[in-house]
Amino acid sequence: MAAQAEIPAEPRTVDPARLKKFLADETARLGFSAHGIADPADLSTGARLFEFLSLRRHGSMEWLADRADERADPRTLWPEARSVVMLAMNYGPDDDPLELLARKDRAAISVYARNRDYHDLIKGRLKEFAGRLVARFGGDVKVFVDTAPVMEKPLAALSGLGWQGKHTNLVSRDLGSWLFLGAIFSTLDLPADAAESDHCGSCRACLDICPTDAFPAPYQLDARRCISYLTIEAKEQVPREFRPLMGNRIYGCDDCLAACPWNKFAETTNEAKLRARHDLVAPPLAELLGLDDPAFRSFFSGSPIKRIGRDRFIRNVLIAAGNSAEAQLVEPVRAHLADPSPLVRGMAVWALSRLLPSAEFRALATSVRAEPDTDVEEEWRIALEETGKSP
Repeated sequence: MAAQAEIPAEPRTVDPARLKKFLADETARLGFSAHGIADPADLSTGARLFEFLSLRRHGSMEWLADRADERADPRTLWPEARSVVMLAMNYGPDDDPLELLARKDRAAISVYARNRDYHDLIKGRLKEFAGRLVARFGGDVKVFVDTAPVMEKPLAALSGLGWQGKHTNLVSRDLGSWLFLGAIFSTLDLPADAAESDHCGSCRACLDICPTDAFPAPYQLDARRCISYLTIEAKEQVPREFRPLMGNRIYGCDDCLAACPWNKFAETTNEAKLRARHDLVAPPLAELLGLDDPAFRSFFSGSPIKRIGRDRFIRNVLIAAGNSAEAQLVEPVRAHLADPSPLVRGMAVWALSRLLPSAEFRALATSVRAEPDTDVEEEWRIALEETGKSP
């Protein structure tokens, strides 16, 4: 007897009212602030992405280009995906991050990095959310939190969570700008929500406040000029033109987010693991300069800051020290002239050229300038030339 051909199972019907209640209940239970559903077939940001890449505005972040096709079309990443559930979690601060920029002896750390690594927190919650979605409605799922080729912000806008403002970040009329995003790709054909429209109007607050002019035009970002890129992604020395503009920002930058008028609706996060650690709100530069590698790893255990490593971190702190005009930082900076890392030694030279009087810097150059690394030697040479102290 001939075997009968297997008949594919009919897609499981999802009752819209039941789905709506489930999403609302689970969003509240797991600490998310908002949810929405997008149809991956409707994503249309590929042209903007490829223009960004063709102009090399991604800098050294080659991972953005390596899987650009998957970013441009979620169905290329997972062809079976029929819908994307987007979730937002508020991480709003309880203070104004811009106020810290005036405290030159203190370090400014981006609000999102003042406690636990959000990737770990949100991915765990997403997996629980996704598991309950499958148990209730069926289908297969995949979860993503900022570590896969997924265009979270365009998908969030498509799902109605907000719109991408002129600073390219997501803005919500109800929640402001302090939002982490997570995505659940599903094989279920869930009803999509209406996309949010743009409500920036004529406002330029986010563009005008940027210290390094990282926005060539509204809705466009040149990451190579962005302080978040320079302090986190850039592995080499920060270009000299940007160092004075960085002020005391040592990890990330919140200026464009904090300037957004829609933050009048933002609230302080209710998530304890996203509330700032007291010792990361405004840590003294002098203390951070004293961190060796074991101390750095211990101090930033569980923090996203740990991933850039001690040398890049100290590089950033030395730039802040050089911008501080604080004489008490001279000795902690001088100690780094003997650091094992050329990245650190070179930035110590730059910082001292800004902290020391002319005669003292000349004397220091004469006594210690025996640098085998050509990049560090170049820092000495340029520092002396720029300040008119060439021997």
